[in-house]
Amino acid sequence: MGEHVNKILSVLESDPVFAIVGKAADELGVEAYVVGGFVRDIFLDRPSKDLDFVCVGSGIALAEQVARSLKGKSNLSIFKNFGTAQVKWGEYELEFVGARKESYRTDSRKPIVEDGTLQDDQNRRDFTINAMAICLNKKRFGDLVDPFNGIEDLRKKTIRTPLDPDITFSDDPLRIMRGIRFAAQLGFDIAPDTMEGITRNAHRLEIVSMERVTDELNKIILSNPPSYGFQLMFHAGVLKYVFPEMVDLYGVEVINGKAHKDNFFHTLKVLDNVSQVTTDLWLRWAAIMHDIAKPATKRFNDKVGWTFHGHEDRGARMVPKIFRRMRLPMDLKMKYVQKLVRLHLRPIALVKREVTDSAIRRLLFEAGDDVEDLMKLCKADITSKDHNRVQRYLSNFELVEQKMAEVEGKDHVRNFQPPVSGEMIMEAFGIPPSKPIGEIKEVIKEAIMEGEIRNEFGPAYELMLKTGLKMGLKPVKELKT
Repeated sequence: MGEHVNKILSVLESDPVFAIVGKAADELGVEAYVVGGFVRDIFLDRPSKDLDFVCVGSGIALAEQVARSLKGKSNLSIFKNFGTAQVKWGEYELEFVGARKESYRTDSRKPIVEDGTLQDDQNRRDFTINAMAICLNKKRFGDLVDPFNGIEDLRKKTIRTPLDPDITFSDDPLRIMRGIRFAAQLGFDIAPDTMEGITRNAHRLEIVSMERVTDELNKIILSNPPSYGFQLMFHAGVLKYVFPEMVDLYGVEVINGKAHKDNFFHTLKVLDNVSQVTTDLWLRWAAIMHDIAKPATKRFNDKVGWTFHGHEDRGARMVPKIFRRMRLPMDLKMKYVQKLVRLHLRPIALVKREVTDSAIRRLLFEAGDDVEDLMKLCKADITSKDHNRVQRYLSNFELVEQKMAEVEGKDHVRNFQPPVSGEMIMEAFGIPPSKPIGEIKEVIKEAIMEGEIRNEFGPAYELMLKTGLKMGLKPVKELKT
């Protein structure tokens, strides 16, 4: 225990904010504690600015006293309806609340709140590792209050509820997602009785807003490795309420001795592979979604076995629907994920056959600035147990990337803009906006993609004139180059 005392005092004494809050509490004659994630992170040796304070009394009054002691250097915000207050002081955001106890109705996550003791407040915490408190009053400065032995659970790397798991999860089902998220972020196990409670109460997630669920899901996706959190959700029966399309990927079907791979575990492997090379949330989402349409496109043929023809296009069409339901952003981020899902087979197809400049140009044209991310996804998608096969594919991908660099340096099609604009076509032929303009631009684009002309104004303008003449258009003006 002496080791814990030294660690606590070392942290508290290194930062003036704790003595300031403790002094303000003594002046008001109330007990004050720093609680929650900050206390947990002291023992995990993780930096944290997540400062939550509980006092046995009015949290608002304590916040006001702290703000006064800072003499105008802080900004005080009071939220009377919630009985909470916030003091912003430099880089700090200090959250204050009075100790309370809560009770819940079965159809709502919103608790009925009453004033309570420190013990009441700790009882309402989600997990033992988040239920520890450190006293800040001068007489007990640095005393750890740990009624549920959270210290031991930290040592054992265990997520456990302080009370009966059924009460904890039924009262606030979002704690199901939080528990899995903490396990994923910290690399902890979930205690057997807590895991059973999650399983029994998974259906209660239906009363939680999708925004809150997705917020926790994104944190799981950003953990390393993210597959751990997904496996916990799957085995606890949580994933079918959060992301049913992903559950549909699970399983292997065998016909005439021919089986396909389990696309659920393949997807998790791809996600982990991507996560080794990027922390980008949306590239990780692309990994999750890349095979999402395989169940819908699965077919069996006696000659070739299992096929999933068109799953990339079907998957790209599914992306907006899933993003909308999960309250994910329907902006460029969705378009980015959709693009990578649609294109994820293209580089693999290039690896399988001799690479032509035309194929490379078309891939660069369609992928644009996302081509590097597409290649990361494609490399992650090689999950064969045959190490030599994986290395062969990765070596071929390097050749494709070299070819991309050569073609892009020569033809500049990565962010393709036609050398001849629609306005130029209208001016050259003296025509208004009309269908022939788009047709001429498409002919020019195809000629560039196929390598028939260089991506330059001169050759493109000459082709424009020839194409217009074939269409019965007559040039009325020569444009200066």
